[in-house]
Amino acid sequence: MKHEHTVLIDASACIGCGLCQKDCCASNISLENGKAHIVSPDCLMCGHCVAICPKGAVSLTGFAEAPQPFDAPTRLDPHELLQAIRTRRTIRQFAERSVPPETIERIIEAGRLTPTGGNAQEVTFAVLQEGREVAERKAVQLFRRLLPLVKLVDTTAKRTTIDDHFFFKKAPVAIVVIAPDTVDGALAASNMALMAEACGLGVLYSGFFTMAANRVPSLRALLGLHRKRKAVATLVLGYPAVTYRRTAPKEEASVRTV
Repeated sequence: MKHEHTVLIDASACIGCGLCQKDCCASNISLENGKAHIVSPDCLMCGHCVAICPKGAVSLTGFAEAPQPFDAPTRLDPHELLQAIRTRRTIRQFAERSVPPETIERIIEAGRLTPTGGNAQEVTFAVLQEGREVAERKAVQLFRRLLPLVKLVDTTAKRTTIDDHFFFKKAPVAIVVIAPDTVDGALAASNMALMAEACGLGVLYSGFFTMAANRVPSLRALLGLHRKRKAVATLVLGYPAVTYRRTAPKEEASVRTV
C-alpha cells in the first residue's frame, strides 16, 4: 500500500457481537470485556471489519473514500453475464471517435476496486492518449528490428507487416496496467475490459505492446516502470467500427474433477 492506515474501534458503539472477529482473516481482532479490540497494528487493512459491523463502530484511517452502505450486494444475471462473455470479440477496427474522460475514469475505477493478493493494492495505470503515438512509435521501432529474426522461425510472421499503427490500431486511448504481481494486474485488466464493454467500447489486449513496454528503456521511463513494477496488460480502447453477427467457436473446456 502507498499510505499508512490504522484500524479504529469506537468502544461506545461496539456491541460485542463478534462478527468482525469471526471474519478477520488475519486473526487480528479479539473480544475483551464484551468489546472488540485490535490485537496488533500489523494488519492487512482489508476493511472486512468495517464492512461487516452492524453499528459502524469500526473505521480505517488514511483513505479518501468513505465506506458506502448498501442493503444487499448487487447480483449480476448469470445468463446475461455469460452471454456478454460469449459474444465479446477482440476489436481491431476503431471508429474515429474520442472516449469521454468519465468513461476512462469508470474503467480505471473497475481496476482499482479489483481485489489484490494480501490486499496489496499496488496496481497502477498509465493512460495513453496524447502520448500514445510516441509510445507506439517506440514499440514499432523495436518490433521492426525483431521481425526479420522472427520470420526465420515463425511462418505466420512472414505474413506480418508492422505499420505505424501495429499496436493500437488507431484507437483513441490505451491503458497500461502496471503491477509487481502479474495475477493482481491481470485480474484488474479483466474487470476493466468488462467495464469497457459495458460502456459500449471495444477492447484489444495488446500483448505485443506489453512486451515492448517491459523491454524498451525509454518506454519504461515514459510509463513509470521500475525494477519491481512491470506492465502486465495493455487495453486498447475505442468505439468499434465493426459489427459481429454470431459467436466464434471455442474448444471445449478441459476439466479434471478430483
